[in-house]
Amino acid sequence: MGSSLFIFLVFLVSLPLSMLLVHGDVDLIQKTCKSTKYYDLCVSSLKSDPTSANSDTKGLAMIMVGVGMANATATSTFLSSQLVSTANDTTLKKVLKECSDKYAHAGDALQASAQDFADELYDYAYMHVMAAADYPNSCHNAFRRYPKLMYPKEIASREDGLKHICDIVLGIIDNIGF
Repeated sequence: MGSSLFIFLVFLVSLPLSMLLVHGDVDLIQKTCKSTKYYDLCVSSLKSDPTSANSDTKGLAMIMVGVGMANATATSTFLSSQLVSTANDTTLKKVLKECSDKYAHAGDALQASAQDFADELYDYAYMHVMAAADYPNSCHNAFRRYPKLMYPKEIASREDGLKHICDIVLGIIDNIGF
């Protein structure tokens, strides 16, 4: 029994790491991601999802919508958590609350796009993804209204991330055609 386990472990160690990771349909993923602005982000996101192996182009778009929803929700939650530490600064608290709400709306817009994909209403999916990509601008603008407030790098990074994800989804929708 011990030697069988040892042989199995040696076998696992000798496998290239790439064989242990989920690849999905590499050709379809690469072809799909080439039509987007952020190829590397697209490929890494899709390859990391085990359902990509059996997905068509619409399915790959749905996976990226899920990535965007997770990003928007995480950002909204992060911003909400910052409200506690800013209890004395009512202006910052107001702006953070507004930003949290905008990211929640972005998540809702992406959720609506998922339903649009399911119904094969790609023009509506496109509009909802565009809206999701635009919500972070409202957050950025909220900080601009108060010159004494600096736009935190953490939020700027999250804004860019959501916009990049949405750009990928839009590129995939263009690839689907409608």
